[in-house]
Amino acid sequence: MPKNLLNAILFQIGWFACVLGGGPWLWLVAVIMLVHLFYIGSWQREGKLLVSVFLMGSAVDSFLLQLGIFDFGETRLLIPLWLALLWLLLGTTLCHCLAWTAQPWWRASLLGAGFAPLSYYAGATLSGVSFPYGTTITLAVLALIWAAVLPTLHGFARLYAADNRPA
Repeated sequence: MPKNLLNAILFQIGWFACVLGGGPWLWLVAVIMLVHLFYIGSWQREGKLLVSVFLMGSAVDSFLLQLGIFDFGETRLLIPLWLALLWLLLGTTLCHCLAWTAQPWWRASLLGAGFAPLSYYAGATLSGVSFPYGTTITLAVLALIWAAVLPTLHGFARLYAADNRPA
């Protein structure tokens, strides 16, 4: 099986495990990360990228939580672990199955603006997260944010790839 196809399949399995299963299924993310790091990518090449995407994404979504964009049905300061792990899984795709979206930059911007809100909508619907400002406003805000987020994440990938080139 081609590695990019496996990368895409593993991401989808992880997405469903996080969104549908939450706590009881989060162990699957660890398995996916191990398969990714030992067969598709490597910690040496992608470790900084994975940590950066995880931290940036968790910060962005936690900020949106504090703005009242998301409601998880309880008072919380940070997003739940399952949502943070989705960012980690996204990080595994940037140099692999989503690498084609990096250039030109506007491709990442258009795809981020178009598809990320759909992913949030599907995830919210399946996991019981609500959008207090309404679906239309929330998805429009997410589209604007993701028009910048995906090109930024690809910028991290380029930066760290340059760090890994032999001198």
